Amino acid sequence: MAGELQHLVDNTGRRLDRSVAIDDAQIRLLAYNSHDSAVDSVRMNSVLQRNVSREIVDFIYASGGREALDLFTVPVNEGLGLTLGRVGMPIRYRNALLGFVWLLTSEGEVDEDQAEVLRRTADAAAMILHREQLLDELSRSRERELTRDVLSGERSLREDAASRLADEGLMAAGPAVAVTMLLRPVGRSTLTERDRLSVAVGVDQLRRRLPRNSAIQLDRPDHSLLIVSVAERSTQTHLDSLIVAARERVLSESGRQNIECWVGIGEPRTSVADVRESYEESRRSADVAQVVKVLGNVVRYRDLGVYGLLAELSEDRLENSIHSGLQSLLSHEDSKSEALLATLESFLDNAGDVKRTSEALCVHRGSLYYRLRRIQEITRADLTNGDDRLALHLSLKVARLLDLR
Repeated sequence: MAGELQHLVDNTGRRLDRSVAIDDAQIRLLAYNSHDSAVDSVRMNSVLQRNVSREIVDFIYASGGREALDLFTVPVNEGLGLTLGRVGMPIRYRNALLGFVWLLTSEGEVDEDQAEVLRRTADAAAMILHREQLLDELSRSRERELTRDVLSGERSLREDAASRLADEGLMAAGPAVAVTMLLRPVGRSTLTERDRLSVAVGVDQLRRRLPRNSAIQLDRPDHSLLIVSVAERSTQTHLDSLIVAARERVLSESGRQNIECWVGIGEPRTSVADVRESYEESRRSADVAQVVKVLGNVVRYRDLGVYGLLAELSEDRLENSIHSGLQSLLSHEDSKSEALLATLESFLDNAGDVKRTSEALCVHRGSLYYRLRRIQEITRADLTNGDDRLALHLSLKVARLLDLR
């Protein structure tokens, strides 16, 4: 497809003696010609990164791109970096919007002859994009089928699926890692279809930014999964930054303020056939990160620490394991109870070091000693006793995991 579109753009550019570009419906650059005219930051970023911000996409659609059937104009918007206006021709196949052909208004007006050239270019691009869309859907359908098999509980089925993925050029053989991305609404609201679609779009963006045929995607009702080949060192190096960008895209696509996105990354496995365990680790990491906010929004399984072990236990067992003294502190009706909990956690996290704890909490040592005495009175625990400290420390981690504090 890329070669056909590039040939089409080059021919159109020569006929019009203008800068020409073709984007898909998400304003991701597909092809552009070399031209001497000036470009703005949006075009430069589009060339370098092959996509633009959600705000620019929304602005283009609001300027007429969503409904346009013929030429339309996108005006200058310096706040978004659009310092040059655009003339767009929608690319449609049976009225379905597949993309746009673009000219720059800085290169002059578009007369009727040029408009007719753009229409023919858009028609030719529509056939190319529609054919690619059909081929891509066939490929993705096969990819989804084999990805489900790779995650099955049957070893022989996993090995066969991994072999077929490699043979069919869908996924490189070798070491791989699983990445799980999920979205959770804040409060009592539930996930919408747009929310679910936004996760799929974000993970698809991540997949497209990785080397070709180095990742496979599977979208499920409450999360999206990406299995990534990490045979190339460059993929391992850039994966984290690409994940952060994909997460930001998900939040932008959802269009909601009261939503949070969590990403879990499993440990790499030596082959795609073994990536099922990495997938389970990535799910657990994302689930734990939702509750234990201090871990951040993007969490690797290896960084879960004790939370990784605790997450394997049932909620009932975890709740029953909480130290009775900590339960007393959690239920203590006192305006300073939150400060006491923070003090206890900091004190235990700092291995009982008073100096480091007072610095971390920004409190005077005298105030810290007072708080520690109050904690001992309420919990009836001895903070100089190693067993008591360990029991309280683990109980605090459990409380975080159960979202009790």
